[in-house]
Amino acid sequence: MARKKNITVDDLWRLERLGSPSLAPDGAHAVVAVTRYSMADNKSASSLWLLSTLGGEPRQLTQCGDKDGQPRWSPHGDRIGFTARREQQGHKDEEAQFYVIPPDGGEARRVGEVSTGVEAFKWCPDGQRIVFVSWVWPGLKGSKAQAKALKDFKERKETGYATSEAFYRYWDHFVPMGRVAHLHLMDIATGKVRDLFEGTAYELSRGEPDANTFDISPDGRRLVFAYDPAPEKRTDGRHALAEVDLRSGRITPIALDPEWDFSAPRYSPDGDRIAFIASHQGRKHTMPGHLALWERGAGHEVLSAAWDHDVHAPLLWEEDGQAVLLATEQKGRRHLWRFDLPDQRAEIVVEGGWVTSFDKVAGTLVTLADAADHPSRMHAHLPGQPARRIERFNDALLATLDLGRHEETWVDGALGDKVQVWLFYPPGFDPKKKYPLMQVIHGGPHTSVGDNWHYRWNNKAFAAQGYVVAVVNYHGSSGFGHVFLDSITHRWGELELQDIEAATDALLKKRFIDKTRVYATGGSYGGYMVAWMNAHVKAGRYAAYVCHAGCFDWVAMFADDAWSWHAKELGAWYWDDMARVHAQSPHAHAGQMRTPTLVIHGALDYRVPDAQGLAYYNTLKALKVDARLLWFPDENHWILKPRNSQVWYREFFDWLKQHGG
Repeated sequence: MARKKNITVDDLWRLERLGSPSLAPDGAHAVVAVTRYSMADNKSASSLWLLSTLGGEPRQLTQCGDKDGQPRWSPHGDRIGFTARREQQGHKDEEAQFYVIPPDGGEARRVGEVSTGVEAFKWCPDGQRIVFVSWVWPGLKGSKAQAKALKDFKERKETGYATSEAFYRYWDHFVPMGRVAHLHLMDIATGKVRDLFEGTAYELSRGEPDANTFDISPDGRRLVFAYDPAPEKRTDGRHALAEVDLRSGRITPIALDPEWDFSAPRYSPDGDRIAFIASHQGRKHTMPGHLALWERGAGHEVLSAAWDHDVHAPLLWEEDGQAVLLATEQKGRRHLWRFDLPDQRAEIVVEGGWVTSFDKVAGTLVTLADAADHPSRMHAHLPGQPARRIERFNDALLATLDLGRHEETWVDGALGDKVQVWLFYPPGFDPKKKYPLMQVIHGGPHTSVGDNWHYRWNNKAFAAQGYVVAVVNYHGSSGFGHVFLDSITHRWGELELQDIEAATDALLKKRFIDKTRVYATGGSYGGYMVAWMNAHVKAGRYAAYVCHAGCFDWVAMFADDAWSWHAKELGAWYWDDMARVHAQSPHAHAGQMRTPTLVIHGALDYRVPDAQGLAYYNTLKALKVDARLLWFPDENHWILKPRNSQVWYREFFDWLKQHGG
């Protein structure tokens, strides 16, 4: 038997990545987009695959496309819709368009042509229409006017972006100038399109609205969507729900409360109720999302307030209308749950790992889930039968890799609370030998890391370089209840540092840890924590730091796309209480920084603008602290290109090795 090798960054990019599944009406097949990456070409390509839930072999459905994605089975099962940019009949798509293809194969066909592009979509129950998202000029009427405006915009010679909006850029791009996201109705037979919001002030969220922002009633007569009713849109806007009568076009708000944020609406099988997620933002910005229910003629109510979990989209009704399927985190894992409506009780249907997506039709459930020791896998769950793997895309490659072992542990952290720590050991780990320790500090802060697979910060790949890797779900992390998550509010850095240090203390007592080779790394909020530690942990305890896209100066951070959250998290606007903001800002404590640091940032990062990384690096240089900068002109908060990822991992490991790792 061939000897297994340690996983490398190149192996991470050889792994095929599965998208969300969509089931056929009879539940016998799922369609999924599979993305492959080429290190040589430095790009990706995706195609659609059919996976049998009954035991048949997977079959590739599309091959001609470059970015075939978002597949959804039609209600009658006679075709599969998807979005793509293709060249067909001598015409190349400039924006993503809607295509259909028969499930038994054949040529995909473009339906109509939408100049402003087709983004997220859903089928209407009759299978003859779809509703989709497209960014349009709200003051214009008709497809021809939109097409002309887009053509004129693309041909303009000037490059300036002018706006009076508060929400004008998001993540890594500016909101299309003068445009907003509208829902449109398309007839599949003719390709004719109608803008459902035309002539109104309604628009979807400006933060990349997806198919979870709207739903279509089972009788095809109505549509529900989430929207921000505030005149000025902001990233912390609170959304309401409204219904559209698809025949008359009349729009009626149905659930609006300025204290709450409503999202992810989903019609019940009878169409008389709508399940959605409700968060009491007026009470506090960290409040979890609860399952809520709106009933025609009766209003809405929150159902899961007594269940201390943060409900995630999407929601999916059981066919009998008595329960809703949903995913939510619990102690470093993400399970699929069934929430029973009559007795308001939740139970786990499929345990994580990390359940990332799911679908259920005709009694057949499919789930896509990863875990700390494997990337996403798809399973079919049929009544009365054990779960069955329905694909093996990555098994051959994984069979050649030794991923080592990992375990869940707990330490006594801040406030006397138990704090979860995941440990990842190098392949061939021998407790009689000495190993360097690497703390990997997750971002958020209101997220968690645990029994899940990560391509950009892969703990197995870190451990494969000979490190014992520790990942602390510090105070503020999600999945451990609201009190634990909210505990860091207005005092960032304080409790998290106590938790990380408690984990380091516990591990330094282990005979297999080399006390002279201890490192801390982190991205985003984890990068903030690394900068915070550089000013608050005695020099020499950690041999070196790696700060990726880290927050350094909470005043200068006001240039980010999420500035409206700052006072909520920090406790004050900087102009009202500079001392309070500085008390939580690494830059205000820079005089104590002594530990060598690799600083990494991307120019397209609007969540933590790259000036943060540059300022941190410049500060270390001015202090004559050993530092190195890795800056990407074409990456955002994440490193998404294969070759850039290769450089990222190389610089990461070389820096630690330079400092004894």
